[in-house]
Amino acid sequence: MKKKKRNNIRYSKRIIIASLLLFVALILRLTQIALSTEIDGTNLKELASKRTTRTDTILAKRGTIFSSDGETLAQNVSSYKIIAYLDEKRTTNPNKPQHVVDKEKTAKELSPILGIEKEKILEYLSKENVYQTEFGSKGKGLTELTKQKIDDLNLPGIDFIESYKRYYPKGQFASYTLGYAKTTSEEENIIVGEMGIEKEYDNILKGEDGYITYQKDLRGYKIADTIPIQKDATQGKDIYLTLDSSIQFFVEQAINNADRDYDYEWFHITIADAKTGAILATANSPSFDPNTRNITNYLDTLISIPFEPGSTMKTFTYMAAMENGVYDGTETYKSGVYVTKDGTHIGDWDRNGWGMISYDRGYALSSNVAVINIINRHMNSMMLRQYFKKLGFGKTTKVELPNEQPGKIDFKYETEILNAGFGQGITTTPIQHIQAMTSLTNDGILLKPYVVEKIVDPITKEVILQNGKDEKERVASTKTVAKMIQLMDDCVNGAGNTGIGFKIDGGQLIGKTGTAQIAKENGSGYISGKAEVITSFSGIYPKNDPQIIIYAAVKRPTNGSQKPLSNAVKEIVHNVSKYYGNDDSKQNEIEINNYKVPSFINKKLDSVKTTLTSDKINYVVIGEGDKVVKQSPSPDKTMTNQDTIYLITNDRNQKVPNVVGLSSKVAKDLLQKLSIKVNLDGVGYVTEQSITPGTEITPNLEIKLTLQPKFTS
Repeated sequence: MKKKKRNNIRYSKRIIIASLLLFVALILRLTQIALSTEIDGTNLKELASKRTTRTDTILAKRGTIFSSDGETLAQNVSSYKIIAYLDEKRTTNPNKPQHVVDKEKTAKELSPILGIEKEKILEYLSKENVYQTEFGSKGKGLTELTKQKIDDLNLPGIDFIESYKRYYPKGQFASYTLGYAKTTSEEENIIVGEMGIEKEYDNILKGEDGYITYQKDLRGYKIADTIPIQKDATQGKDIYLTLDSSIQFFVEQAINNADRDYDYEWFHITIADAKTGAILATANSPSFDPNTRNITNYLDTLISIPFEPGSTMKTFTYMAAMENGVYDGTETYKSGVYVTKDGTHIGDWDRNGWGMISYDRGYALSSNVAVINIINRHMNSMMLRQYFKKLGFGKTTKVELPNEQPGKIDFKYETEILNAGFGQGITTTPIQHIQAMTSLTNDGILLKPYVVEKIVDPITKEVILQNGKDEKERVASTKTVAKMIQLMDDCVNGAGNTGIGFKIDGGQLIGKTGTAQIAKENGSGYISGKAEVITSFSGIYPKNDPQIIIYAAVKRPTNGSQKPLSNAVKEIVHNVSKYYGNDDSKQNEIEINNYKVPSFINKKLDSVKTTLTSDKINYVVIGEGDKVVKQSPSPDKTMTNQDTIYLITNDRNQKVPNVVGLSSKVAKDLLQKLSIKVNLDGVGYVTEQSITPGTEITPNLEIKLTLQPKFTS
């Protein structure tokens, strides 16, 4: 028995020693915790703060998007989520219950407003051991009106969580330009732009969120009489677009009317301010409502779907010839079909042609063979490609919209070059055509198109950004512009020409039509079929004092008809005309006239000068004789009242004229008439001549002319 007692004593001592060691360890650990700010990688101060404080986000209001005339196109509106408190502990005063008391009544009264069956609402309200409940998808995104209806019921325990959503009050109106923004996180109420202006200017529109930090109790509620720390939100900036709501409406209405009467794959129209490059309206069909995002195609035809433009490109090919000094509108060619060196047959739309016709006439009839002959006789691929690039084709315009595509203007071989001249085998976008056309409404100066007019701080009303007319560079001479205006006028308003379907009363709408075949997806040629085309129109209105540029295109219209396009364009121009207060019947014709040059050879100089002065034709006299012996242009050629005629007199001591600034064609013709041999270095207009003006002309005199286009590379 004594031995057993000694073992118990030893066991007790061990327990006491172990207890003492544990106590010491606890004391040391407590000391460490008391003296340390971080334990096992955890910041104790931060942990304590999180357990006693709460930080809530103060949401910044997203900026509003307006039209140029102040119409609201996109805005934030309040949205509500309904919740029901079920925890009875919320109620401290039975006379003022803070939880759902009568579930049956609550379900019955909420059911017709929320559109949820009463039994389903009872399921939500009958959940056990939960503090609060929600009501599914139909209990979210409630409007202010719906919230007010529920508030008027005075149901205990019913509350709302406010959030914001993006709202587009005009529905499909300018939808591809606006794009859309949506709530990506309901818990954090984050709205993000995902298309159009909403995406491109997301950082500017969204503003900067603020916060409020406060002391909380065990339930998470703010402790009374504690001072919060708060940083206010910075509201997003407002954006004013260049879109004119009235003109945008005219465009949307015209497309809707076309949709009613015709079938097509897609339809696009854009209107720009002719003097500034501002986009006044742009619309696509099919379209979508940004509120419901019923989108079938996320790409905006204006900037993101390059396609083969067809004959609207002839305008810029003709301009290239003029600017390189090689265009003579009176020169003739045989229309119909052209056979390339490799045996490819390229025909006019009427393969029978119209016989021998001039290049001017070929433009009005939209002759492919006219373009082919201009390129083959007087140009090359470099001249054409360089000028197309100068106008902005093959690269983005940098208009303020996302996903702009540059298109493609690559061509190398003979058939590719010839096709490019009339808009096949290359791809462009409507915004590029709008940009290129600004050169014809601004005396040859190319303008950058833009869609954002200004950005404004909604609080201070300070204008953060102001856009306006942005001149890029001169790409055409005044003479080229005048000639192209004349050709486009003839195309639409001349009898029997391809643009006759676009003619309006007063003849103030001018332009060029286009019909492009649709390429096969595998690139092995074009799809056959009457409707397998994209028809287009590029025009100016009014021709006397241009106010708008219009570009329209439709893919696969019924039977390949031009009617849906011409009807829409004329409807828009008619409405714009009234909107701007124009009276087409009183518009004067543009003062550019053709002048068939008579023969002045062997006539007295004084008499010739009197005739030319009376006809308001510019002339230059070479020599000091009293009689005309040669002239340039030659008799029976056609010139305009913007051109100059050169009169060579019977002076035996002829001198070398100054030909700097003249086109290579005019300079060469003039010098050869003076029996001077001409060598040309380059293409375009004369920038230097090897013999000083005023030098006496001697037999076998030879002159070198340095040429350059009127634009730089």
